[in-house]
Amino acid sequence: MSKVIAIFGAGKGLGASVARRFAREGFRVALVARGKEHLDALVEELKAEGIDAAGFTADLSKPEQAGATVQAIRDHFGRIDVVEYGPISGEQAFAPAAKLDAATLRKDSPLLLLTPVEVAQAVLPEWNERGDGAFLMTTGATAGSPRPFASGVGPLMAAARNWLFSLNGELADAGIYAGTLSIAAFIARSEMGELAARSLAKTGSGTGPLVDPDALADQYWDMYTKRDRVEQLFPEYDAA
Repeated sequence: MSKVIAIFGAGKGLGASVARRFAREGFRVALVARGKEHLDALVEELKAEGIDAAGFTADLSKPEQAGATVQAIRDHFGRIDVVEYGPISGEQAFAPAAKLDAATLRKDSPLLLLTPVEVAQAVLPEWNERGDGAFLMTTGATAGSPRPFASGVGPLMAAARNWLFSLNGELADAGIYAGTLSIAAFIARSEMGELAARSLAKTGSGTGPLVDPDALADQYWDMYTKRDRVEQLFPEYDAA
């Protein structure tokens, strides 16, 4: 039976690129997102390319839905071998640390921290039994390199990064890998990338670098196959 990657927070940017990259290696693809219309359109697009794909609607800001979503994927495909977790949208944003309040952290913590933990708990029994599995998580560069005026999502991603490093350390000997792709740019073809492009067109001000999601998907495949680092910063830059 061919392997399955479950992409949580799938969209037309990174999610679509990861789906295509892993499908080239024989993976079947489960796509998880909140918006059914966009999800169905992406599934049909991938199917038209010959990819065995299926969509599963779930609100990833509700950790209590994680277990049922994982089970629905397993019921459809028979297994899950890799999870890529990377939902982020214009609803999450940077904020100055001096203005950050508990309400903001409380609002974003389910999506960025609590739900990935629940997804991992749902897939780990299967992976432990099989002696193989991989949890790949997308974070931003500020998770590991905090910067002034770039707080908000950063502390939550930093907490998720901390958990992921510990997870990999505990499970590597059992054949299970956990790694994070820390992105220091906006992603082309994504919602955030489009927002950045519109801002640039409107204000003429810089919005930071823009990366091709296909390049990020290649990074994920390299991390998954080599399993030689827990974190990959891309594109690399001098954080000093």
